[in-house]
Amino acid sequence: MSAAPVKAKKAAKPKKPSTHPKYSEMIAKAITSLKERGGSSRQAILKHIMANFNVGKDAAAVNAHLKMALKRGVAKGALKQSKGTGASGSFRLGEKKAAPKKVVKAKKPKSPKKKAAKKPAAAGEKKPKAKKAAKPKKAKSPKKAAKPKKAKTPKKAGAKASKPKTKKKSPKKAKAARK
Repeated sequence: MSAAPVKAKKAAKPKKPSTHPKYSEMIAKAITSLKERGGSSRQAILKHIMANFNVGKDAAAVNAHLKMALKRGVAKGALKQSKGTGASGSFRLGEKKAAPKKVVKAKKPKSPKKKAAKKPAAAGEKKPKAKKAAKPKKAKSPKKAAKPKKAKTPKKAGAKASKPKTKKKSPKKAKAARK
């Protein structure tokens, strides 16, 4: 048997930066420049991106990335879909949410929290039951060796019966016996 030579793994090449902005940014620029009243369609956005950005000549690959970016944009709220579902239909820019202004407050030094003093119970109120202290469990003693069990012997018939059994007569037979 001969050992197969082990192939050395190629060093991972660093990913080169793209020559175009993010798809979300390209979509936003395309929608604003198209200025369509009801929203811009995916096909119109694709044509604008292919003409104005350096994304390559493969329209199918750009379309696939565009579909995913449109779906993500709608899910995040950056885009609003005016018609259709998924990646089809018309798209508009979502409402920009105003960034909440951060108000810087002066922090007060924290003081240790004090426990509230218990109020004495009123005359008519019941006092809460005090918890019982848990009893310490006794340590288990080591188990003794199990004794060998004796072989079972058949029981004698008379040993079990300590009281003699009395038969109850049925009421009909009792009446017949009295007569």
